[in-house]
Amino acid sequence: MPLPRLGVVVVTMGTRPRELEALLASVERQDVPATRVVLVGNATPLTDVDVAANVAKVPLEQNLGCPGGRNVGLEKLRESGEVDVVIELDDDGLLIDAGVFGRVQQLFAEDPALGVIGFRVADEHGHTERRWVPRLRADDPMRRGLVTAFLGGGHAFSMPMLRQIDLWPAEFFFGHEESDLAWRALDAGWKILYEPELVLQHPTTSPARHAVYYRFTARNRVWLARRRLPVPLIPVYLGVWIVLAMARMRSLTGLKAWWSGFVEGVRAPCGLRKPMKWRTVWRMTRLGRPPVL
Repeated sequence: MPLPRLGVVVVTMGTRPRELEALLASVERQDVPATRVVLVGNATPLTDVDVAANVAKVPLEQNLGCPGGRNVGLEKLRESGEVDVVIELDDDGLLIDAGVFGRVQQLFAEDPALGVIGFRVADEHGHTERRWVPRLRADDPMRRGLVTAFLGGGHAFSMPMLRQIDLWPAEFFFGHEESDLAWRALDAGWKILYEPELVLQHPTTSPARHAVYYRFTARNRVWLARRRLPVPLIPVYLGVWIVLAMARMRSLTGLKAWWSGFVEGVRAPCGLRKPMKWRTVWRMTRLGRPPVL
């Protein structure tokens, strides 16, 4: 197959100017240049950001959340008609190898059924946290293979896949949007590949640093189940995650926020329900992670 044309989307809130500058410089150093790069400013004007000629700045007046902001960038690339594969990167990430884009291009050219490539995220010492490995048996972060999930910090999407399954669930705002998209991709027959050779350097931070973490995590977990799971699996999935969340909870404030989000997830509209097929449940189980864990 011909080598796909690459596009890049980066979403920022303008709070990490030095990290963003370093990331954009690492994108420019890639051995295969991106055809288009879109920098989306979530509630930030981007006036102080210097960019290369192929980078389009899209300032937004309001914060649409991570998935909403990324959708703006994806739509811009889709409208251009000049991109076959889009790479999305966190604004505090860094590409330490200049060969990442070339490898992404090669992998998509070799397999037309490949929908998502998940990068390996590592800190400045090269260490990959267990929670950054998208499989249950996460002892070896260097084990390559097909998986059922990917990390939002660094990944690549097939544009034909996005045309078929649609974009990020913007209403999630923060949390579990990767699972929603991954489950839709798998249900449509696309592959998700974890490729540890593709590294995004990223500082070790806890998602709980965000004030809305507990509320959105619980709400979106319920929405994910309501939107994507066959009815018999919904109580199983939610029951498993209630037990895990309560076992891991360390603060009364977090506990109250979590249950507030859970109730919101049950009561509030969750968007279009389109549950996965039972054969997708079996496929995910064979890949090592049934959709109840």
